[in-house]
Amino acid sequence: MPARRSRSSAALVSLRPRQWTKNLLLFAGIIFAAKLGDAGRWGEAFAAFAAYCAASSASYLVNDVRDAPHDREHPVKRARPIARGEVSPRLAELIAAVLLLSAFLLVAPLGLSSILFLCTFFALQAGYTLVLKDIVLLDVMTIGGLFVVRAAAGAAAVEVRISPWLLLCTALLALFLALAKRRSELVLVGAEATPGRPVLEGYSLALVDQLVTIVAASTVISYCLYTFTARDSKAMMVTIPFIVFGVFRYLLLMHGRDLGEEPEEVLLRDLPILVCIAGWAACAAIILATT
Repeated sequence: MPARRSRSSAALVSLRPRQWTKNLLLFAGIIFAAKLGDAGRWGEAFAAFAAYCAASSASYLVNDVRDAPHDREHPVKRARPIARGEVSPRLAELIAAVLLLSAFLLVAPLGLSSILFLCTFFALQAGYTLVLKDIVLLDVMTIGGLFVVRAAAGAAAVEVRISPWLLLCTALLALFLALAKRRSELVLVGAEATPGRPVLEGYSLALVDQLVTIVAASTVISYCLYTFTARDSKAMMVTIPFIVFGVFRYLLLMHGRDLGEEPEEVLLRDLPILVCIAGWAACAAIILATT
């Protein structure tokens, strides 16, 4: 176990700022609508991003308060501040309430649709924390749904249209990462001989590997269909190799090094994946800006 942290430091860790990378999907709408030069829309996109970071952290705090007894028995999650006693449940709930209020205040100027998307996001998060995380298949499908809400909310915030194919790709990619995380949890529980979350009893490595294969293939196919049917330019087809390599690289890490439990850690630490993401982003930006 690491050394005990100060209450302020532990509270910051409880917000899981590294997982805010998931909320970068809020910028998909403005990027794929090629509105990069519109300062007003960028302001709206950043407001939505901040709101979803606050809402996500509020959900994590509520989740950690509920799961604290179970987390104390987990070889990795026992280091979480709430499970370890560095942040009291009452303080965590107070911070969560302030964050949730801040999130709604941030999206209120963006219109009714943005408020409804945030309500949907928090309702899904609450449903996941209270019930859905313990139901086989619905747990990972809910995670996919949360990513779709993020992407759609980002488009609504800046009042642009986002391709249904991109929303489908978002859902499938999130489902792929969620299944990879379940696989890593199964491996960890087996190796450490420690109790895992109840939902893992409904999964097996064989089942999860089959599901990962299906979803990985579906993700690549869906992205290809998006590029084939792009309204403004078919040039996006040249970005397909980046998607294929990224999926293949993650599968390699998942099977070879069991790095699937924390997807955001893989995205932040693995150099080939970082280069792949940067290459895809640069290529897509050039295409969208010049067509």
